[in-house]
Parts: sequence; C-alpha cells; structure tokens
Amino acid sequence: MTQNCNVAFIGLGVMGYPMAGHLARAGHRLAVFNRSAAKAQRFASEFAARAAASPREAAEGADFVFSCVGNDDDLRAVTQGDKGAFAGMGKGAIFTDHTTASAEVARELFTAAREQGLGFLDAPISGGQAGAEKGQLTVMCGGDSHDFAKAQPVIAAYAKACRLMGPTGAGQLTKMVNQIAIAGLIQSLSEALNFATRAGLDAAAVVDLIKNGAAQSWQMENRAATMLRGEFDHGFAVEWMRKDLAICLEEARRNGAELPVAALVDQFYARVEQMGGARWDTSSLIAALRR
Repeated sequence: MTQNCNVAFIGLGVMGYPMAGHLARAGHRLAVFNRSAAKAQRFASEFAARAAASPREAAEGADFVFSCVGNDDDLRAVTQGDKGAFAGMGKGAIFTDHTTASAEVARELFTAAREQGLGFLDAPISGGQAGAEKGQLTVMCGGDSHDFAKAQPVIAAYAKACRLMGPTGAGQLTKMVNQIAIAGLIQSLSEALNFATRAGLDAAAVVDLIKNGAAQSWQMENRAATMLRGEFDHGFAVEWMRKDLAICLEEARRNGAELPVAALVDQFYARVEQMGGARWDTSSLIAALRR
C-alpha cells in the first residue's frame, strides 16, 4: 500500500510545505491542513490537493497522515479532540509525526493511537529547509516495526535516509542527540572564525584549507561563508533551536546525562535573541562574539 495512497499532511510551514509537495509529486492523493487556511488553499491550487478545514477532515479516508507542527501542545491539538486527526482516521491508518517534540508526548500519542486501532511513529527530521525542498531529509523514527515498514516507502518521497531507531520515543531521542551535537559544532565554528578574523587572517582562506582536514563539518561547508558575511536570514531559526535545546535539557534532567556545553550554548542563543535575532539562522552565534 505505497503507490497512489490517500495521504494527509498537517502543517505547511517551511518544512512541511515542500515535504507535502514531494508526496504530491510522487502520485499520492493528498489532503492538507494548515492553521493558516490561505496557505493550505495555495498548496491545494499548486498541487491539485484538497484543502481541509480541520485535521480531522484532512485525515478522513487517509492511509497515512503526516504532521510537522511547532511543539508538544501543537501536536496534541492537531491529533486529539473532536477536530483532531485521530478522530478522522480509520483503523489501520498510520500517523507519522515529523515535529521535533518530546519523547514523552510521542509515547502519550502512541498509546492514544493504539487505543483507536491506529499506528503512530515519532519521526523528527534533520536537513533544514534546503533538505526539505530537495527531498533529502534524514528521518529518525521510533515506533512499531510493522508500522515503520508500511510508512517508510511513502516517507522516501522526501528522505535520503530513514531508519527505525527503536520503540516509541526513540526517534525524538535521536533528534535530541542531533541537536546537542549541532549546538556545540556551531559555537566552536563561531569561535574559530571570530578568532581567525581578529588574528588578522583571511578567514575564508583558512576555511578553504582546513575544510580538507579533521575540522571539516556540514556547518563549515554550508554556513562558514554566510557567517563571515553576517548573513543569517535563512535556515533554522534561533528560537526553534532554543525550543529543541529545552527539550534536550529536560530529558537530560530525567535520564541523568550531563549537558554542560548544550546548556551554555543555549545561554549564548539567548544573547542572540536579545540582539533581535530570534528568527536568525542558528549560525548567528558568531554575531554575539562580534559585539
């Protein structure tokens, strides 16, 4: 059941809109819901999809329902209640959530879905807006292996890598690992570039050389040039990263892991927000060092 399926997508933000577009291009019959109805109507016109008035309406008759919303509360709002997607889904349908949320809410919704005869996968994503537009996202899944096996071929429309990491919540926990690693990398790169500039070096030339060695990273390849130019009007917003780091820090308090660097970088992001950079790209950490 992977070709020309009935599919619903809830949440047409900077990630969800292109992801849903890839599903439409793959030949699936698509219904969409977005909090801003105008965006859902625009998507429907562009991709010959059906714009629904509620998550429930979008999910009616769908084999697979996908969501990409803001946080735990947003996710509960679009899944539960009389207008929530779960109320419109038929038994055996699978709900796959791409929101970066808590492992706790994933487990909560998995239980609620199972009680209604539905499948549920927590499947946060990495790759940013560019990855979503190119259909090259990394998808980290948690849940039942049978549900994953059915959903994975559909997810492939916008993923370059998709893997089941364990039971419910494992996808969200894997995304936390991803965000913890990224936070430290961006801060280190910011300090390195700022140091190079203050030392009188041609920082761009330095990057061009050291990217061939052990210091190389995705952040260096894709963000160093814009960081040096002070350009931050792209990519993953600081306020979203702070939301993600708050989830990481809360989970660490629960499992006993120490996250001293992540906690410190979160404070540096707070400085960027104070500078008016809440919607700047996460690479804007360098801006705080230039003040």
